[in-house]
Amino acid sequence: MSEVPDSEVIELATKVFDLARQGETEALAAYVDAGVPANLTNDKGDTLVMLAAYHGHAAAVEALLARGAEPNRANDRGQTPLAGAVFKGEDAVIRALLAGGADPRAGTPSAADTARMFGKTELLELFEGR
Repeated sequence: MSEVPDSEVIELATKVFDLARQGETEALAAYVDAGVPANLTNDKGDTLVMLAAYHGHAAAVEALLARGAEPNRANDRGQTPLAGAVFKGEDAVIRALLAGGADPRAGTPSAADTARMFGKTELLELFEGR
């Protein structure tokens, strides 16, 4: 039997996920520095990096990666932050993730598959050297 999280813990986690979605880099970094796990996931397996990446916040992605967040961690649907950034057309986030070690071939569909699907040849060329 799993333990039900305390309502205060749920409230804090909700706040931190919202900070990632909104790109509140300084506040997000402060929470992680204070002990919130850099790889915290929500009920769908989305990490803070996934949420920041999908919503186009390169600085937040960089801050999380600098604090140990995993760039290739897939959510429950097999999607990675890089594939999400490719899907959304977030070039600055794509570059931040690649600089942080993201693998264009990770996930289902992968970032490379997503770029191929949308005819983003410039991204495929960028991914080739990785």
